[in-house]
Amino acid sequence: MSKTKRFRLSALSSTQIILLGYAAIILFGAILLSTPLASQARVWTSFPDALFTATSATCVTGLIVVPTATYWSLFGQLIILGLIQIGGMGFLTMAVMIFVVSGKRIGLRQRFTMQESIGAPALGGIVRLTRFIFKGVLLFESIGAIILATRFIPMLGPVRGIYYSIFHSISAFCNAGFDLMAGVAGEGSITYFVSDPVVNITIMLLIIIGGLGFFVWEDLYLHHFRLVRCRLHTKIVLLISILLLTIPSLMIFFFDRNVAFSYLSTPEHLMASFFQSTSARTAGFNTIDLNMMTHPTKMVMIMLMLIGGSSGSTAGGMKTTTIATLFLCIRSSMTRENELRAFGRRLDDSCLRSAVTIFFSYICLFMGGAMLLTQFDGVPMISAMFETSSAVATVGLSLGITPGLSLPSQLVLIFLMFFGRVGCLTMVYAFAESHHTNAGVSRLPLEKIAVG
Repeated sequence: MSKTKRFRLSALSSTQIILLGYAAIILFGAILLSTPLASQARVWTSFPDALFTATSATCVTGLIVVPTATYWSLFGQLIILGLIQIGGMGFLTMAVMIFVVSGKRIGLRQRFTMQESIGAPALGGIVRLTRFIFKGVLLFESIGAIILATRFIPMLGPVRGIYYSIFHSISAFCNAGFDLMAGVAGEGSITYFVSDPVVNITIMLLIIIGGLGFFVWEDLYLHHFRLVRCRLHTKIVLLISILLLTIPSLMIFFFDRNVAFSYLSTPEHLMASFFQSTSARTAGFNTIDLNMMTHPTKMVMIMLMLIGGSSGSTAGGMKTTTIATLFLCIRSSMTRENELRAFGRRLDDSCLRSAVTIFFSYICLFMGGAMLLTQFDGVPMISAMFETSSAVATVGLSLGITPGLSLPSQLVLIFLMFFGRVGCLTMVYAFAESHHTNAGVSRLPLEKIAVG
């Protein structure tokens, strides 16, 4: 019997292990959250609500069906925080670190699975990269918690202030968007701190650093922050990230200057615009009432949510490199070039195929999910699009409709969150790997079709 089990486990591909691993963690978290210990009222939580919360935490999304601060007990909040940390770093990263600390040998199969999980460019140095990720996460989250403590301790007292600082630092760095402020200020997310530069800047920096990606950190560190020596991946990520932080911020500043931000001074308005633009790329925090925003601003935030962060990061979405590849393809078509080029390098053809697959998958799921929400619960299309883009890109921003959705709509969001965290290509490969054929033996005749 044991041999049969071992055979079945060994027959699983790395992508299937990743898929089942996340599903197992979500299920385990849901079981714990459904127990009376997890709720403040010490009652059993319905399994759909527990499953939704566990999925949202593990997939570092932040969408909720019950208030995190007022519904869940300390035990429940710690379960959520643990799921956020596992989901942000990746469960295989945590597993490899446990192997390293315990002194156990990491086999080739584990290394390959780890490479698939975080999208590492090469198999070599996986264990070293894992140590680097673990130390970097611990460093940034600790610094963030210390800075936030300067605001939360005077407001909440030492014990609660330290706990809130740690919780929100981890939630921000992992781009999760879970918050406990409803139990303090009685407002959504961190709107209470809309005029506080320390809280705003700290959370923004945590979001940005977490969303850049582990490979970018390592590349910058190894090359002493000399960008000219860094890999093409790092250069593209930094360029696209800067563009996505500045241009949408200015658009939000312009669109909502007399609406959602009308009660703020110009410096506060500018800071709030940058915060919403930063957070929309998979973090899930907000400092203004999102329902007050104009439709153009909501559309800008929907596009930002779908793009998301960078590959191998705590963020979700299509990823900055996917969008960069598509833009390079457009540029090559306009200039009639046969190759995708950037920073004196050319991109492999497989990058474009992957980018098109990811883009098409996200658009189909985002729009299909929105139509289902509208059909099931009759919510306005713009609200449904906002919620489904937030789910599939694992953002967590919400217009407040999620708690009132029916079970079928919540199941749609659960699937979208799981898809967004595991990744499009991982999902595809997990179900399609067994059907690969050797295409290198012969090639079909070439023929062109009319396009456009």
